[in-house]
Amino acid sequence: MNILILEDEIPAYQKLTKCLDSFFDIKITYDWARSIVDGKQLLKENIYDFILSDIQLLDGISFDLFDKVKIEAPIIFCSAHDEYLFQAFSTNGIAYILKPYSQNDFDKAIVKYQSLFNKGDYNVLETSTIDALKSALQEEYTTYKKRFVIKKASGIQLLNAIDMALVSASGDFCLVNDKEGKRHTISQNLGSIFQQLNPKKFFKINRSEIVNIDYIENIENHFKNRLLISVKNYKEKVMTSSSTTSDFRKWLEQ
Repeated sequence: MNILILEDEIPAYQKLTKCLDSFFDIKITYDWARSIVDGKQLLKENIYDFILSDIQLLDGISFDLFDKVKIEAPIIFCSAHDEYLFQAFSTNGIAYILKPYSQNDFDKAIVKYQSLFNKGDYNVLETSTIDALKSALQEEYTTYKKRFVIKKASGIQLLNAIDMALVSASGDFCLVNDKEGKRHTISQNLGSIFQQLNPKKFFKINRSEIVNIDYIENIENHFKNRLLISVKNYKEKVMTSSSTTSDFRKWLEQ
């Protein structure tokens, strides 16, 4: 089986190959591209059984690649985008795995893909479908802030909002723990940052902390109607205030 993986992040690529190796009991050959340019070249030179693709690549979005090269192989998109884009994928019948995913999530997506493809129900990407997905992506991009500028001694870096696991107030600025447990400083107060984040993904659990639902690992009951929350790659547990617990419970079930 010959598979093309379009993914700009090395850890994400490694996770995909690990999931594939765990699912299939046959020999798999992987080609990997991190950019539109490299992906286009590989698609011109090879035939693939299917493609695993992130949305954001190093030099643009994968939709632009599929606009330039006619794709016959089925595509499974793997991305952290949900909201408008997820709705657009569902409407167009395109296979989709939402990050962060588990091996079980991955297995279910592959089984679904196999079922659809074997029945002939899989939708090949057409120009009209790509245009609809681009439109949904643009709508998602313009709704909430997607990245923050981080000033460090080595220069300016960008931190994607989807990678922010926990935001903590610290005077007139905030400390942000990302998905890998690294800490960054943003020169804005907590209220300002919270207004720029997607409320379906981020919740202000108390006066000084905001959590990202994608990185909540465990929730425990605590005294005085409070909840203790374990955040991925963060040693200490954070706590809801008694006044936010009720709304937080409702938010979790959205």
